[in-house]
This record gives sequence, C-alpha cells and structure tokens, in this order.
Amino acid sequence: MAINLSKGQKVDLTKSNPGLTNITVGLGWDTNKYDGGQDFDLDASVFLLNAEGKCASEKDFIFYNNSTGAEGAVVHDGDNRTGEGDGDDEQVTVDLQNVPASIEKIAFTITIHEGEARNQNFGQVSNAYVRILNGTSNEELIRYDLGEDFSIETAVVVGELYRHNGEWKFSAVGSGYQGGLASLVADYGLN
Repeated sequence: MAINLSKGQKVDLTKSNPGLTNITVGLGWDTNKYDGGQDFDLDASVFLLNAEGKCASEKDFIFYNNSTGAEGAVVHDGDNRTGEGDGDDEQVTVDLQNVPASIEKIAFTITIHEGEARNQNFGQVSNAYVRILNGTSNEELIRYDLGEDFSIETAVVVGELYRHNGEWKFSAVGSGYQGGLASLVADYGLN
C-alpha cells in the first residue's frame, strides 16, 4: 500500500523496501479549462545534484532532449506535450544501485513550457502529483499530491530522492518558482 505524503514529509525508500533497486518516478497533471489560444505543455525535468546541491555539468540536467544521465542510471522516458489521458504524463526510471556516488540528490521538477510568454501558470494546473513505483513489480510505493498551492508559479520542485547513511529517502518538496525552467537551471548551478 502506497504511503501518501504531505508537503515537507520525508520517507525511507530503500530501508522500508529491502531489495529495491529500480524505481519509476511518475509525474502527472491536468490543465484546467484554459482559453488562452495556446497549447499548455508541461515538462518533467530532473536535476542530478552533488553535495553542494548543484549540477556538476549540463549532463546532470535530464529532460526530453537529454534523456539519460548518471552514467545511464537515470532515464527520462519522453515528452508528453498535452497531458491528455489518465495516469502518469511523464516517467523517469532510476537504477538506484548505479547512481554514481558523486550524485547525492535527484530533484524532480515540473515546468510550464514558455509559461511566461503564454501567460500560463500553475494556478491553471490541477491534480499534479509525483509517485514512486517499484520498477520491477510496478507497485506504487509513495505518492505526493501537490494540491492547489500555486497560483503564479511556472515551475515546481515536486520532490527529491537523496542519500542518507547509505539508503535512499524521498522528500515531498512542493516548492514553486517564478521564472520557469530558467530559474531552476540557475538555482541548480547551470546557465
């Protein structure tokens, strides 16, 4: 049975699931009725972070155009441009055992493509969530529903996987940003 998290909660992932080595991180969302004349395209991105909370290089920024990182241990499964349909809109697979030791944290984000230019924000997004599945059995282990806390933001850090005493934990972050993807990229040490 999945553990439902609230903003700010942390949970052991590997300690409470012995033998867990592969996970799928599913991200999903719906857009509210929107009549701005432009498509609404949300994107999941992943930042592979060192001990300082920064990306060591551009290779540590994983998204639909750079789909593999961490020496193949983190793979973005592709871009969903509409968010239509039920279930996960985008997924990322993580081979926990093979994430290089230099990567201490993996941040999962959702951004609105050209949100500022299209006058779109997370106030127009509903049912956003992140969930972690056992990569072998597809059993849902952890789920964090973001709620409707965001109004003017165009980017959200939804959650982070991080190492602690040789185990992997998950933190439900739910932190919103204005400035879209560019503000996240700058925050994580890239330009």
